[in-house]
Amino acid sequence: MSDRAILFLFSLFVEIASLAAAVWLLATGQAGTVDGLFLLLTCLLVALAFGLYLVFMVRRAMEPARAPAPAAQTAKTTPAAQPQTKPTPVAQA
Repeated sequence: MSDRAILFLFSLFVEIASLAAAVWLLATGQAGTVDGLFLLLTCLLVALAFGLYLVFMVRRAMEPARAPAPAAQTAKTTPAAQPQTKPTPVAQA
């Protein structure tokens, strides 16, 4: 199994668990206390963060595969490539 699949499944698990905890806090009435309210907000924040990551992963997986960009030519070709000539030595007097 690839690492992307493991990350996707883990994110999905955390998303479901945090939303289930938020629903449980609301259903049992514990969200009415200050501690329960902070726990509810924390669960919703974790669900939002992992949900955004899941949206990013799904959008990235649905993008069409991009072909690699062609290699850019760095050196310009000259019509007549002339060999480099060595300069003639200067005679000393």
